[in-house]
Amino acid sequence: MSSLPKSTTVPLGHYDDHAKGMLIAACGVLVLSFDALLIRLADSSFHNITFWRGSLTCLATLLLCLCWRQRWPTTLGLWFAGLAIATLYGVNTWLFVFSISHTSTANTVVILASSPLFAALFSRLLLGERVVRRTLMAIGVSLIGVLVVFAGSDATGSQWLGDLAALTLAASMGAMFTLLRRFQGLPRLPVIALAGAVAALVSWPLASPLTLAPASYGWLTLMGLIQIPLATLLIMTAPRFLPSTEVSLFMLLETVLGPVWVWLMLGETASLHTLIGGTAILGAISVNTWLALRSAGVRPEPGSARRKY
Repeated sequence: MSSLPKSTTVPLGHYDDHAKGMLIAACGVLVLSFDALLIRLADSSFHNITFWRGSLTCLATLLLCLCWRQRWPTTLGLWFAGLAIATLYGVNTWLFVFSISHTSTANTVVILASSPLFAALFSRLLLGERVVRRTLMAIGVSLIGVLVVFAGSDATGSQWLGDLAALTLAASMGAMFTLLRRFQGLPRLPVIALAGAVAALVSWPLASPLTLAPASYGWLTLMGLIQIPLATLLIMTAPRFLPSTEVSLFMLLETVLGPVWVWLMLGETASLHTLIGGTAILGAISVNTWLALRSAGVRPEPGSARRKY
């Protein structure tokens, strides 16, 4: 009598981890999507905003480190990895605020949407991870949406520095996600605290932190003590459960939501191109998420028929 066929389901924990990673990434990006709005409301120079944002984020996460007893890693490999990631994230903070201050919100978040391409490249080169076809297709559709949004924006000579900063930020984000994926045992909170200190130190020489309007300090406090630490902790935790390419793909949500919040609060309108491109981006993320859950739940046994895409 022939033996019964083996089950084709993977352990429930694999499915749960993938779903958990997507939920963490989505929540982190949702919180982060208010970033551009808070920068606009702070209404100060990018040096002042970056200084206070970095300083308050450092303070908030240091307090959490004390409460949760998280310490800087002592092993040499994790020590250098933490330093590299913190430096990247600190510079990323400066780049984001600089870009928002020199170009439109839509331009910044649209160019930042290219980070999955860099994450896929770094993951392939540094980790040897194969980028599955569904993710590549989602990136392709998303980039088409990005091009549609970009086609509807007015680029002037004064905006190229902000656009260049956003492109540099996209590459740096891809590298950071890949390093987080590689060093999963790295404690997140100490890294976020150091990143805040790096951002503050980079901006300090040209900042005038005590000359802001009273309302600006309120928005900066909300940004530095609550929004940025929470969003960063969630986003840095997601690569423990997802490939860095998929985590950076969730960052595309900010491409749509960031300009929407600015439009609702400040009247900075989104064009028809932004709405069409944003629909394509959200659709790509939704389909990729559904296919990821499906493939995590059922997978063929080794030696069975080759999967068709």
